[in-house]
Amino acid sequence: MSPQTGPDEREVARYTDRYFARTREAIARFGDARVTYALFLRRPVCFAPRLMIEWLEAMAAERDTSFDIDCQFEEGAWVGAGEPLVYLSGSFRHLVDLETLYLQRLGATCVAAYNAYAMARSLPKVAFLAMDARHCAGLEMAEMMAYAASVGSRAAQRECDAVGFIGNATDATAHYFGNQRGYGTMPHAFIGYAGSTVRAAEMYHELYAGEPMTVLVDYYGHEITDALAVCRRFPELAGQGELSFRLDTHGSRYVEGLDMARSYAVLERHSPSAVREYRTEAELRWLHGTGVSAAALFHLRAALDEAGFDAVKIVASSGFSPAKCRVMASVNAPIDVVGTGSFLPENWSETFATADVVDYDGTARVKLGREFLLRNGEGEALRARQGAPEKSL
Repeated sequence: MSPQTGPDEREVARYTDRYFARTREAIARFGDARVTYALFLRRPVCFAPRLMIEWLEAMAAERDTSFDIDCQFEEGAWVGAGEPLVYLSGSFRHLVDLETLYLQRLGATCVAAYNAYAMARSLPKVAFLAMDARHCAGLEMAEMMAYAASVGSRAAQRECDAVGFIGNATDATAHYFGNQRGYGTMPHAFIGYAGSTVRAAEMYHELYAGEPMTVLVDYYGHEITDALAVCRRFPELAGQGELSFRLDTHGSRYVEGLDMARSYAVLERHSPSAVREYRTEAELRWLHGTGVSAAALFHLRAALDEAGFDAVKIVASSGFSPAKCRVMASVNAPIDVVGTGSFLPENWSETFATADVVDYDGTARVKLGREFLLRNGEGEALRARQGAPEKSL
Protein backbone atom coordinates (compact mmCIF):
# COMPACT_ATOMS: atom_id res chain seq x y z
CA MET A 1 0.00 0.00 0.00
CA SER A 2 1.34 3.39 -1.00
CA PRO A 3 0.34 6.43 1.10
CA GLN A 4 -0.08 8.31 -2.18
CA THR A 5 -2.54 5.89 -3.76
CA GLY A 6 -3.98 3.68 -1.03
CA PRO A 7 -5.02 0.05 -1.48
CA ASP A 8 -4.70 -1.48 -4.93
CA GLU A 9 -7.23 -3.76 -6.62
CA ARG A 10 -6.07 -6.85 -4.70
CA GLU A 11 -6.65 -5.16 -1.33
CA VAL A 12 -9.97 -3.37 -1.87
CA ALA A 13 -12.13 -6.26 -0.66
CA ARG A 14 -10.19 -6.42 2.63
CA TYR A 15 -10.52 -2.72 3.40
CA THR A 16 -14.03 -1.86 2.18
CA ASP A 17 -17.25 -2.21 4.15
CA ARG A 18 -18.48 -5.77 3.73
CA TYR A 19 -21.93 -4.75 2.56
CA PHE A 20 -20.38 -2.93 -0.39
CA ALA A 21 -18.45 -6.08 -1.37
CA ARG A 22 -21.62 -8.17 -1.16
CA THR A 23 -23.51 -5.62 -3.25
CA ARG A 24 -20.82 -5.85 -5.92
CA GLU A 25 -21.32 -9.62 -6.05
CA ALA A 26 -25.09 -9.16 -6.39
CA ILE A 27 -24.71 -6.63 -9.20
CA ALA A 28 -22.39 -9.01 -11.04
CA ARG A 29 -25.19 -11.60 -10.98
CA PHE A 30 -28.26 -9.46 -11.63
CA GLY A 31 -26.86 -6.90 -14.05
CA ASP A 32 -24.87 -3.69 -13.96
CA ALA A 33 -26.17 -0.12 -14.15
CA ARG A 34 -24.62 3.25 -14.77
CA VAL A 35 -24.97 5.31 -11.62
CA THR A 36 -24.09 8.76 -10.35
CA TYR A 37 -23.08 9.37 -6.76
CA ALA A 38 -23.28 12.76 -5.05
CA LEU A 39 -20.54 13.33 -2.46
CA PHE A 40 -21.02 15.87 0.33
CA LEU A 41 -20.25 16.83 3.94
CA ARG A 42 -22.59 18.18 6.60
CA ARG A 43 -20.40 21.20 7.47
CA PRO A 44 -18.62 23.96 5.57
CA VAL A 45 -15.26 22.87 4.16
CA CYS A 46 -12.43 23.88 1.87
CA PHE A 47 -12.52 21.61 -1.17
CA ALA A 48 -9.48 19.30 -1.30
CA PRO A 49 -10.27 16.38 -3.63
CA ARG A 50 -6.97 15.62 -5.35
CA LEU A 51 -5.90 12.54 -3.38
CA MET A 52 -9.33 10.98 -3.77
CA ILE A 53 -9.37 11.70 -7.49
CA GLU A 54 -5.89 10.26 -8.04
CA TRP A 55 -6.88 7.06 -6.23
CA LEU A 56 -10.14 6.71 -8.17
CA GLU A 57 -8.30 7.18 -11.45
CA ALA A 58 -5.78 4.53 -10.46
CA MET A 59 -8.59 2.12 -9.57
CA ALA A 60 -10.40 2.80 -12.86
CA ALA A 61 -7.22 1.96 -14.75
CA GLU A 62 -6.76 -1.28 -12.78
CA ARG A 63 -10.36 -2.28 -13.50
CA ASP A 64 -10.14 -1.34 -17.18
CA THR A 65 -13.03 1.09 -16.88
CA SER A 66 -13.49 4.84 -16.56
CA PHE A 67 -15.18 7.10 -14.03
CA ASP A 68 -16.57 10.55 -14.71
CA ILE A 69 -15.48 12.74 -11.78
CA ASP A 70 -17.40 16.01 -12.00
CA CYS A 71 -16.06 18.37 -9.33
CA GLN A 72 -18.51 21.14 -8.53
CA PHE A 73 -15.83 23.49 -7.18
CA GLU A 74 -12.22 24.39 -7.80
CA GLU A 75 -9.61 23.03 -5.42
CA GLY A 76 -9.44 25.34 -2.40
CA ALA A 77 -12.94 26.75 -2.82
CA TRP A 78 -15.19 27.29 0.20
CA VAL A 79 -18.18 24.92 0.14
CA GLY A 80 -21.29 25.24 2.28
CA ALA A 81 -22.75 22.48 4.44
CA GLY A 82 -24.59 19.87 2.39
CA GLU A 83 -23.57 21.18 -1.01
CA PRO A 84 -22.58 18.39 -3.42
CA LEU A 85 -18.82 18.45 -3.82
CA VAL A 86 -18.51 15.87 -6.59
CA TYR A 87 -20.79 13.93 -8.91
CA LEU A 88 -19.11 10.58 -9.53
CA SER A 89 -20.46 8.46 -12.38
CA GLY A 90 -19.66 5.06 -13.81
CA SER A 91 -20.38 1.36 -13.59
CA PHE A 92 -22.24 0.52 -10.38
CA ARG A 93 -20.32 -2.74 -10.15
CA HIS A 94 -16.97 -0.97 -10.33
CA LEU A 95 -17.90 1.92 -8.02
CA VAL A 96 -19.92 0.35 -5.23
CA ASP A 97 -17.07 -1.26 -3.30
CA LEU A 98 -14.83 1.81 -3.56
CA GLU A 99 -17.03 4.10 -1.47
CA THR A 100 -15.41 3.34 1.88
CA LEU A 101 -11.96 4.09 0.53
CA TYR A 102 -12.60 7.20 -1.53
CA LEU A 103 -14.59 8.84 1.28
CA GLN A 104 -11.63 8.26 3.61
CA ARG A 105 -9.60 10.48 1.27
CA LEU A 106 -12.14 13.29 1.12
CA GLY A 107 -13.82 14.19 4.43
CA ALA A 108 -10.96 14.77 6.85
CA THR A 109 -8.87 16.34 4.11
CA CYS A 110 -11.50 18.97 3.33
CA VAL A 111 -11.97 19.83 7.02
CA ALA A 112 -8.21 20.09 7.65
CA ALA A 113 -7.88 22.35 4.60
CA TYR A 114 -10.67 24.54 6.00
CA ASN A 115 -8.87 24.79 9.35
CA ALA A 116 -5.53 25.62 7.71
CA TYR A 117 -7.24 28.29 5.64
CA ALA A 118 -8.91 29.80 8.72
CA MET A 119 -5.60 29.95 10.60
CA ALA A 120 -3.65 31.54 7.75
CA ARG A 121 -6.45 34.03 7.16
CA SER A 122 -6.56 35.01 10.85
CA LEU A 123 -2.81 35.69 10.94
CA PRO A 124 -2.01 36.75 7.37
CA LYS A 125 1.43 38.18 8.18
CA VAL A 126 2.57 35.06 10.03
CA ALA A 127 4.26 32.06 8.40
CA PHE A 128 2.97 28.61 9.35
CA LEU A 129 4.72 25.26 9.55
CA ALA A 130 2.65 22.06 9.45
CA MET A 131 4.02 20.03 12.36
CA ASP A 132 1.23 17.45 12.42
CA ALA A 133 2.99 14.28 11.22
CA ARG A 134 3.52 12.65 14.61
CA HIS A 135 -0.12 13.25 15.52
CA CYS A 136 -1.42 11.45 12.43
CA ALA A 137 -2.76 7.91 12.42
CA GLY A 138 -0.30 6.47 9.92
CA LEU A 139 1.30 7.38 6.61
CA GLU A 140 -1.90 7.88 4.63
CA MET A 141 -3.27 10.40 7.11
CA ALA A 142 0.06 12.25 7.16
CA GLU A 143 -0.10 12.49 3.37
CA MET A 144 -3.68 13.76 3.46
CA MET A 145 -3.03 16.34 6.16
CA ALA A 146 0.03 17.81 4.46
CA TYR A 147 -1.91 18.11 1.21
CA ALA A 148 -4.83 19.68 3.10
CA ALA A 149 -2.62 22.30 4.75
CA SER A 150 -1.20 23.27 1.37
CA VAL A 151 -4.69 23.63 -0.15
CA GLY A 152 -6.04 25.75 2.71
CA SER A 153 -2.90 27.85 2.68
CA ARG A 154 -3.15 28.62 -1.03
CA ALA A 155 -6.79 29.63 -0.56
CA ALA A 156 -5.77 32.16 2.12
CA GLN A 157 -2.89 33.39 -0.04
CA ARG A 158 -5.29 34.06 -2.91
CA GLU A 159 -7.95 35.69 -0.76
CA CYS A 160 -5.95 37.99 1.51
CA ASP A 161 -2.32 37.71 0.39
CA ALA A 162 -1.49 35.68 3.51
CA VAL A 163 1.96 34.21 4.02
CA GLY A 164 0.33 30.88 4.87
CA PHE A 165 2.04 27.53 5.29
CA ILE A 166 5.61 27.74 4.05
CA GLY A 167 6.53 24.13 4.82
CA ASN A 168 6.07 21.11 7.01
CA ALA A 169 8.00 18.68 9.17
CA THR A 170 8.77 15.72 6.91
CA ASP A 171 10.66 15.24 3.68
CA ALA A 172 8.03 12.85 2.30
CA THR A 173 5.33 15.51 2.01
CA ALA A 174 7.46 18.64 1.61
CA HIS A 175 6.62 18.74 -2.11
CA TYR A 176 3.11 19.96 -1.33
CA PHE A 177 4.70 23.22 -0.19
CA GLY A 178 7.15 23.47 -3.06
CA ASN A 179 10.07 22.21 -0.96
CA GLN A 180 12.46 19.30 -1.22
CA ARG A 181 12.94 18.88 2.52
CA GLY A 182 10.94 19.30 5.68
CA TYR A 183 11.60 22.06 8.21
CA GLY A 184 12.88 21.58 11.75
CA THR A 185 15.84 22.16 14.00
CA MET A 186 16.01 20.64 17.48
CA PRO A 187 13.52 18.85 19.73
CA HIS A 188 13.44 19.21 23.50
CA ALA A 189 15.36 15.96 23.86
CA PHE A 190 18.36 17.52 22.12
CA ILE A 191 18.43 20.39 24.61
CA GLY A 192 18.49 17.87 27.44
CA TYR A 193 21.25 15.91 25.68
CA ALA A 194 23.35 19.04 25.22
CA GLY A 195 23.06 19.99 28.90
CA SER A 196 22.17 23.63 28.29
CA THR A 197 20.28 25.70 25.75
CA VAL A 198 23.43 27.60 24.74
CA ARG A 199 25.40 24.38 24.26
CA ALA A 200 22.61 22.95 22.10
CA ALA A 201 22.78 26.06 19.92
CA GLU A 202 26.56 25.75 19.67
CA MET A 203 26.35 22.11 18.60
CA TYR A 204 23.68 22.86 16.05
CA HIS A 205 25.60 25.82 14.63
CA GLU A 206 28.77 23.73 14.34
CA LEU A 207 26.97 21.03 12.40
CA TYR A 208 24.75 23.28 10.26
CA ALA A 209 26.88 26.37 9.84
CA GLY A 210 25.49 28.88 7.38
CA GLU A 211 21.86 27.99 8.04
CA PRO A 212 19.35 30.08 9.97
CA MET A 213 18.95 28.71 13.49
CA THR A 214 15.83 28.17 15.60
CA VAL A 215 16.42 27.35 19.25
CA LEU A 216 13.95 26.02 21.81
CA VAL A 217 14.07 28.07 25.00
CA ASP A 218 11.57 26.46 27.39
CA TYR A 219 13.36 23.22 28.38
CA TYR A 220 14.89 24.61 31.57
CA GLY A 221 12.14 27.13 32.26
CA HIS A 222 14.49 30.04 31.51
CA GLU A 223 12.87 31.31 28.34
CA ILE A 224 14.08 34.90 28.69
CA THR A 225 17.49 34.19 30.25
CA ASP A 226 18.37 31.47 27.75
CA ALA A 227 17.14 33.43 24.75
CA LEU A 228 19.32 36.41 25.67
CA ALA A 229 22.29 34.12 26.37
CA VAL A 230 22.01 32.55 22.91
CA CYS A 231 21.74 36.01 21.32
CA ARG A 232 24.94 37.11 23.07
CA ARG A 233 26.68 33.91 22.00
CA PHE A 234 25.66 34.44 18.35
CA PRO A 235 25.33 38.21 17.91
CA GLU A 236 25.87 38.11 14.14
CA LEU A 237 23.03 35.64 13.60
CA ALA A 238 20.84 37.70 15.90
CA GLY A 239 21.65 40.95 14.10
CA GLN A 240 21.08 39.45 10.65
CA GLY A 241 17.67 38.06 11.53
CA GLU A 242 18.98 34.51 11.14
CA LEU A 243 18.19 33.53 14.73
CA SER A 244 14.74 32.50 15.99
CA PHE A 245 13.45 31.24 19.30
CA ARG A 246 10.70 28.68 19.54
CA LEU A 247 8.42 29.16 22.53
CA ASP A 248 6.70 25.88 23.43
CA THR A 249 6.12 26.28 27.18
CA HIS A 250 3.62 23.69 28.37
CA GLY A 251 0.40 24.61 30.09
CA SER A 252 1.40 23.69 33.63
CA ARG A 253 3.53 26.77 34.23
CA TYR A 254 4.10 30.39 33.26
CA VAL A 255 6.95 31.61 31.10
CA GLU A 256 9.95 32.82 33.09
CA GLY A 257 9.18 36.09 34.88
CA LEU A 258 5.40 35.87 34.60
CA ASP A 259 2.51 34.96 36.83
CA MET A 260 -1.17 35.87 36.59
CA ALA A 261 -0.73 39.44 37.84
CA ARG A 262 2.37 40.14 35.72
CA SER A 263 0.64 38.67 32.66
CA TYR A 264 -2.26 41.07 33.12
CA ALA A 265 0.23 43.92 33.40
CA VAL A 266 1.98 42.87 30.18
CA LEU A 267 -1.32 42.81 28.32
CA GLU A 268 -2.33 46.16 29.77
CA ARG A 269 0.90 47.62 28.43
CA HIS A 270 0.80 46.08 24.94
CA SER A 271 -2.90 45.53 24.25
CA PRO A 272 -5.04 47.35 26.81
CA SER A 273 -8.37 46.28 25.36
CA ALA A 274 -7.45 42.59 25.32
CA VAL A 275 -9.30 41.51 28.45
CA ARG A 276 -11.96 44.22 28.53
CA GLU A 277 -14.26 42.53 26.07
CA TYR A 278 -16.14 39.28 26.51
CA ARG A 279 -13.83 36.26 26.50
CA THR A 280 -14.38 32.58 27.12
CA GLU A 281 -12.23 30.83 29.70
CA ALA A 282 -10.14 29.28 26.93
CA GLU A 283 -9.57 32.68 25.33
CA LEU A 284 -8.53 34.21 28.63
CA ARG A 285 -6.06 31.36 29.16
CA TRP A 286 -4.55 31.99 25.72
CA LEU A 287 -4.25 35.68 26.58
CA HIS A 288 -2.73 35.63 30.06
CA GLY A 289 -2.61 32.06 31.33
CA THR A 290 0.11 29.49 31.59
CA GLY A 291 1.92 28.14 28.56
CA VAL A 292 2.34 30.02 25.30
CA SER A 293 0.00 32.95 25.94
CA ALA A 294 -0.18 36.32 24.25
CA ALA A 295 1.34 37.82 27.39
CA ALA A 296 4.25 35.37 27.17
CA LEU A 297 4.90 36.34 23.56
CA PHE A 298 4.79 40.07 24.33
CA HIS A 299 7.08 39.43 27.31
CA LEU A 300 9.71 37.61 25.22
CA ARG A 301 9.51 40.16 22.40
CA ALA A 302 10.00 43.05 24.82
CA ALA A 303 13.02 41.39 26.45
CA LEU A 304 14.68 40.80 23.08
CA ASP A 305 13.97 44.32 21.85
CA GLU A 306 15.17 45.99 25.05
CA ALA A 307 18.45 44.07 24.79
CA GLY A 308 18.94 45.25 21.20
CA PHE A 309 17.96 42.02 19.48
CA ASP A 310 14.96 43.33 17.60
CA ALA A 311 15.79 41.31 14.46
CA VAL A 312 15.42 38.00 16.27
CA LYS A 313 12.23 36.12 15.36
CA ILE A 314 9.73 34.27 17.53
CA VAL A 315 8.27 30.89 16.62
CA ALA A 316 5.16 30.04 18.63
CA SER A 317 3.87 26.51 19.09
CA SER A 318 1.70 24.50 21.49
CA GLY A 319 -1.99 24.22 20.72
CA PHE A 320 -2.26 26.79 17.94
CA SER A 321 -5.69 25.88 16.65
CA PRO A 322 -7.94 28.09 14.49
CA ALA A 323 -9.54 29.48 17.66
CA LYS A 324 -6.21 30.26 19.33
CA CYS A 325 -4.97 31.92 16.14
CA ARG A 326 -8.04 34.19 16.13
CA VAL A 327 -7.33 35.25 19.70
CA MET A 328 -3.68 35.98 18.92
CA ALA A 329 -4.74 38.01 15.90
CA SER A 330 -7.21 40.02 18.00
CA VAL A 331 -4.37 41.39 20.15
CA ASN A 332 -1.72 41.51 17.40
CA ALA A 333 0.55 39.13 19.30
CA PRO A 334 4.21 39.33 18.17
CA ILE A 335 4.58 36.07 16.22
CA ASP A 336 6.74 35.51 13.17
CA VAL A 337 6.08 31.80 12.65
CA VAL A 338 3.50 29.36 14.05
CA GLY A 339 4.38 25.69 14.28
CA THR A 340 1.13 23.78 14.40
CA GLY A 341 -0.48 20.39 14.13
CA SER A 342 -3.76 21.74 15.41
CA PHE A 343 -5.24 22.28 11.97
CA LEU A 344 -6.06 18.59 12.27
CA PRO A 345 -9.83 18.23 12.82
CA GLU A 346 -10.73 18.32 16.51
CA ASN A 347 -14.22 16.90 16.15
CA TRP A 348 -13.80 13.80 14.03
CA SER A 349 -17.53 13.36 13.47
CA GLU A 350 -17.46 16.56 11.41
CA THR A 351 -15.16 14.89 8.87
CA PHE A 352 -17.60 12.19 7.80
CA ALA A 353 -18.11 12.52 4.04
CA THR A 354 -21.18 10.85 2.57
CA ALA A 355 -21.99 9.43 -0.87
CA ASP A 356 -25.52 8.78 -2.15
CA VAL A 357 -26.50 7.39 -5.56
CA VAL A 358 -28.71 10.00 -7.21
CA ASP A 359 -29.12 8.51 -10.69
CA TYR A 360 -29.62 4.98 -12.03
CA ASP A 361 -29.31 4.53 -15.80
CA GLY A 362 -30.45 8.09 -16.41
CA THR A 363 -33.32 8.09 -13.90
CA ALA A 364 -33.05 10.49 -10.98
CA ARG A 365 -33.61 8.57 -7.75
CA VAL A 366 -32.34 9.11 -4.21
CA LYS A 367 -33.39 8.13 -0.73
CA LEU A 368 -36.12 10.19 0.89
CA GLY A 369 -34.80 13.44 2.35
CA ARG A 370 -31.73 13.69 0.12
CA GLU A 371 -33.42 15.19 -2.95
CA PHE A 372 -31.29 18.31 -2.52
CA LEU A 373 -28.36 16.30 -3.90
CA LEU A 374 -29.92 15.89 -7.34
CA ARG A 375 -28.68 17.98 -10.24
CA ASN A 376 -30.37 20.83 -12.08
CA GLY A 377 -33.49 21.20 -9.99
CA GLU A 378 -34.42 17.52 -10.30
CA GLY A 379 -34.71 17.39 -6.52
CA GLU A 380 -37.63 19.81 -6.37
CA ALA A 381 -39.50 17.90 -9.05
CA LEU A 382 -38.90 14.54 -7.38
CA ARG A 383 -39.90 15.90 -3.98
CA ALA A 384 -43.13 17.22 -5.44
CA ARG A 385 -43.94 13.86 -7.05
CA GLN A 386 -43.18 11.92 -3.87
CA GLY A 387 -44.59 14.39 -1.36
CA ALA A 388 -41.26 14.32 0.45
CA PRO A 389 -40.38 16.62 3.39
CA GLU A 390 -38.08 19.61 3.05
CA LYS A 391 -34.40 18.92 2.57
CA SER A 392 -32.43 17.49 5.47
CA LEU A 393 -28.79 16.72 5.95
